[in-house]
Amino acid sequence: MRKPIYIFNAGTLERHQNTLAFSTPEGRRFVPVETTSEIHVFGEVTLNARLLNFLSQSAIPLHVYNYYGYWAGSYMPREQYVSGYVTLEQAAHYLDPLKRMALARAFVQGGIENMLRVVTYYSRRGANLDGVSESMSAVLGGLHLAGTPEELMAMEGQCRDRYYGAWDSIFRSEDFRFDQRTRRPPQNRTNALLSFGNSLMYVTVLSEIYRTHLDPRIGFLHTTNQRRYTLNLDVAEIFKPIIVDRVIFSLVNRGELQARDFRSDGSGVFLSERGRKAFVEAYEARLKDTIQHLKLRRAVSYRRLIRLELYKLEKHIIEDEPYVPYVSRW
Repeated sequence: MRKPIYIFNAGTLERHQNTLAFSTPEGRRFVPVETTSEIHVFGEVTLNARLLNFLSQSAIPLHVYNYYGYWAGSYMPREQYVSGYVTLEQAAHYLDPLKRMALARAFVQGGIENMLRVVTYYSRRGANLDGVSESMSAVLGGLHLAGTPEELMAMEGQCRDRYYGAWDSIFRSEDFRFDQRTRRPPQNRTNALLSFGNSLMYVTVLSEIYRTHLDPRIGFLHTTNQRRYTLNLDVAEIFKPIIVDRVIFSLVNRGELQARDFRSDGSGVFLSERGRKAFVEAYEARLKDTIQHLKLRRAVSYRRLIRLELYKLEKHIIEDEPYVPYVSRW
């Protein structure tokens, strides 16, 4: 089974015969391509065209993160499953206002319903979340009134404001207070966790799209324009609450991340290298967690669940099979 590789140290990544080698002053480590699904680079890593050609041949995406630990860009090998027909149909759905809105609404609906699942989960465990579900459900019930993707995103934003406002009741540590959502750069520890986790989620979905016939450049909720990829942002809306947010609550409430795992450079607050490693470890463990899939009648991992969601979307686009977003059952 293939798995992602995360590189946090500085060094040189290169091809060595028919495998990958990562060299640092302390030594060289070999990484078999047969077991590598994708590579995430957080450190100062040197590479060359020979390596990129080898990654293309091996169908291994390379994702690069900036100094603050946020996704900066990706090297995606030549599309191995590209389909002109699917791309044309995907573009046709984007250009048709009704078809685009149906998909955009489904992504927002899935995201809000999964946020509600999170609120319900922690309400049952004693968090004081009175009124949160009701106010979010009211917005959910009015999604049909939205006439444009922008209106949908505004309504989703209303739900997120209410949802994030409940986080302080879920956290058990006074070192993590939400206040308000801040992004570029995040202004406190909770925002730093959210930005880092969401960045990982966008890249995870992008890697899964690469293994389908879908074109990641054509989204529906997020406008397709000069931005390189948008479909991964759409699909990530569904999974951020049940993957990223649950990882954050778990790390904070178990004391696995503390104030010392963050740093400030004067402009914002960011995870330290130790903090990023702890988050990545918990995130990967969450992706490996399994749930019982009702339709398949077997256990599937959350990573596999993302791929299955993309297959559902592809069927909607080419077979007109109604797309229904995944909603957690816990």
